[in-house]
Amino acid sequence: MSLTHIDLNLLVTLDAVLTEGSVARAAERLHVTPSAVSNALARLRTFIGDPLVVRSGRGVVATPRGLELAPALKSALEELKRAVQSQAFDPATTTRQFTIAVSDAGQISWLPAFGRLMSSEMPRARLRIVGIDTYLSLGGPPSTEVDVAIAAIEDTAPGVHISPLRSETSVLVARRSHPSAGERITKARLSKLEHVEVQVAPGRGYRGLARLYADAGIERHVAMTVPSFVAAAAVAAETDFVATLPANLVDVFQEQFGLSVLKAPAPTLKTAVNLIWHDRTNDDPASRAFRLLIGRSFGRS
Repeated sequence: MSLTHIDLNLLVTLDAVLTEGSVARAAERLHVTPSAVSNALARLRTFIGDPLVVRSGRGVVATPRGLELAPALKSALEELKRAVQSQAFDPATTTRQFTIAVSDAGQISWLPAFGRLMSSEMPRARLRIVGIDTYLSLGGPPSTEVDVAIAAIEDTAPGVHISPLRSETSVLVARRSHPSAGERITKARLSKLEHVEVQVAPGRGYRGLARLYADAGIERHVAMTVPSFVAAAAVAAETDFVATLPANLVDVFQEQFGLSVLKAPAPTLKTAVNLIWHDRTNDDPASRAFRLLIGRSFGRS
């Protein structure tokens, strides 16, 4: 028996007949003719292989198979009705899980404050965080596993929505005991430094940095490439390598890592951080409320 060959309306009709105990009353309830109800029952009897209901006086009574189907049928139809009905989203009671893709820099500089805001506004909801590399490996914006991304990505693919959140500025850092720390560094001196480059995903990172250095006539020697900003900071804190990091991230753990912002003619990379989502979730009330909450955490109304 395959459900692909059954009309859902037949099950709705059977539920009405079993509930009313009468073909005529079931017809009134469904706003159809009694003959339409009888025809529907005949099709179901053939499909299921049981009479389901038989005449008794002016009404009908269920067969054992009909009695067996009645509670399961009513429960299934009620569940289906709840699933397809549009329901108002209540942030205070939702238990939904939301997933954000964000770089490790955002996880450290922005996520704690957003966690507090979400705990206040959506106390029963759950939050899942994935990295940008995971986000891209899952297919980017159309992914069914990620609701929104916070990233310096300008995706113009069909169905993709982008809303600017903030502008991010880079700084060049080194350990406090670095030979160049505290000094005003010349272009010649800067050209001799070894850099840690950040690549948060294949082809993604501070991609414009090499071009900015070249335009400024400064050589940039990359000694190491790491997959996260935190790793770059940790390496710079323990070596003579320097690292270009988001200024807001350096503000958070400059003291903890023992880093200094170098006084150097290093090009400043200004990055637009965007909120990215897909048509798939654009009209969903819960997703919309979640995006508005993220915007508020960035000072957007």
